[in-house]
Amino acid sequence: MHTFLWRNILPLLLASLLLTACGGPEPVTLRGDNIICFGDSLTFGTGAPRDKSYPAQLAEMIGQPVINSGIPGDTTDRALRRLERDVLSKSPRIVLITLGGNDLKNGVNKKTAFKNLKDIVDTIQASGALVVFGGIRLLFWDRGYEEEYEKLAAETGALLVPDILGGLMGHEELMHDTIHPNGAGYKIMAQKFYTRIEPYL
Repeated sequence: MHTFLWRNILPLLLASLLLTACGGPEPVTLRGDNIICFGDSLTFGTGAPRDKSYPAQLAEMIGQPVINSGIPGDTTDRALRRLERDVLSKSPRIVLITLGGNDLKNGVNKKTAFKNLKDIVDTIQASGALVVFGGIRLLFWDRGYEEEYEKLAAETGALLVPDILGGLMGHEELMHDTIHPNGAGYKIMAQKFYTRIEPYL
C-alpha cells in the first residue's frame, strides 16, 4: 500500500501543488515610466481638497509623482474615448482605475459597461503597463457589478481591489457625501491601492 501511494498518488499531489503555485496569469512586463490614476470623481478627488485626493496621498506614500487623470462623471464609454490622450500618451507603467459607478448610476447596460472596461484594460496591458482597478459594491443597487469586476480580473489578469469603498460608506467621519470620501476616506483608498501595487514599485 505504501509503495502504491509513493509511486502513484504522491507524484500527482506534487504536480497539483506545482500547478497551483505557478497558476494564474503571466506577470506583466512593465515598460512605462509613470503611475497614472484613471477614472471618475473617485479618482479626481471630489469631496476633498486637491492635495487630499487618493492619487495625491498615494504619491506621498510611495515617494514619487502620480498623475491624476480623473474626471468627475466619467463613464466607461467616455473614459475609453480619452484613453489615448490621458493614459497611453503619458508612458504608463502602472494604471489604477476607478470606473463603473456612473454607468451603474445612469442605468448603462452591464454588458456594455464591462465590454468597455475590458477594452480599456486590454489596451493598457498591450502597452506594457500593469492595470489595477477598484471594484464598486453598492448594497441594494449593485446589479451584479461586484461579480463582474471579479470576472474581468480573472479574464484579463488585471489586479483587483474589491469594494474600494468598503469600510468607508456609512461612516460620516470618512465621507463627504453618500458616495464620495473626504480626505481621510481617500487616504484609506490610497492605502488599499498602495498595498496592491507595492510589490511592483
